[in-house]
Amino acid sequence: MYGSYSRRGHRGTGSTGASGGVRKGPGDRKGTGDRKRPEDRKGRASFAVAVAGVTALLLAGCTSGDGGGGDTKGPPLSQRPKAEDPYWVNPDGGAARQAAAYEEKGDSGSAALIRKIAEQPAAEWIVPDNAEAQTKGFTEAAAKADRDALLVLYNIPHRDCGQFSKGGAEDGDSYRAWVDQVARGIGDRRATVILEPDAVLHLVDGCTPEEFHEERYHLLKGAVERLKRQPATTVYLDAGNAGWQSPDALFEPLQWAGIGAADGFSVNVSNFYTTEASVDFGKRLSAKVGDKPFVVDTSRNGNGPYTKGDSGEKWCNPPGRALGERPTVRTGDPLVKAYLWIKRPGESDGDCKGGPKAGAWYASYALDLARNAR
Repeated sequence: MYGSYSRRGHRGTGSTGASGGVRKGPGDRKGTGDRKRPEDRKGRASFAVAVAGVTALLLAGCTSGDGGGGDTKGPPLSQRPKAEDPYWVNPDGGAARQAAAYEEKGDSGSAALIRKIAEQPAAEWIVPDNAEAQTKGFTEAAAKADRDALLVLYNIPHRDCGQFSKGGAEDGDSYRAWVDQVARGIGDRRATVILEPDAVLHLVDGCTPEEFHEERYHLLKGAVERLKRQPATTVYLDAGNAGWQSPDALFEPLQWAGIGAADGFSVNVSNFYTTEASVDFGKRLSAKVGDKPFVVDTSRNGNGPYTKGDSGEKWCNPPGRALGERPTVRTGDPLVKAYLWIKRPGESDGDCKGGPKAGAWYASYALDLARNAR
């Protein structure tokens, strides 16, 4: 295991300034130890909870997503050249299985739409149970295809302030052990890790109770350091999105969370802000954290953010959205390392607007994303 520590807003709808008051660093607070997570606060969603038998599925080459079909049968998935798109496409991901199910039913039109998703690499979100086996399975499959694995770690204690994706590791020691399992599963294989979407932002916006702040900063910093011990692992610490907090409010918390040892940061994870807005936000933030590069989640930003309805749920399964730019490392900008599909298009943000639980496959929403894509 690694490290030690001494002793609210909604995605894309909150203030673009600091949350008020004086931000405190880890050294400015009393140590609190590990606490049980609260279950009655609000936050955001994009993660499927662990499912029974996930290790067996992974060892059989399956993803944790639910595409509503059985074995993938249909035309094999194609992928662009490695120089343009080096990340692994899971041939048995939720979208691939959904496309196969449509093919089997004779619905070639729907199958073609879903293949727009299935043929692009999307991140694998590591669930809490059997982390080493999961990560080993994904990275070995990627290595066999001569591609890089793209992984998301989303298990910080007190995650999501109790909203649709509430949960996380029981305490700090459990989280350290979990990250250590992930690192061992990666081994010396090539992997890019998106570290803890929203974890820093929920410290800045006041969503996470202050007594947990010092613990979280140290856990994030320790996670960066542990993952970077793997020789071929790239780590991007999540930094929110263009509509949540300003770079002025974020740069010190990111420094406290270990951005200095990370390869860079991620923006727009599971959100809908345009690539243009996300790149502008990322560049302004980069200038404040040592010109660190960043990656942009373009999975569902083709039509930009939703501007109608409940302001507190504009991020949750909003209608009329579209797939964004396809994943690529050819962004034309040295600071923007890649456009990635970090959120898995077609998976629900939560049980809102008729959708299933967070992370579950949402076929009608997937079809709309593909149909609306330019």
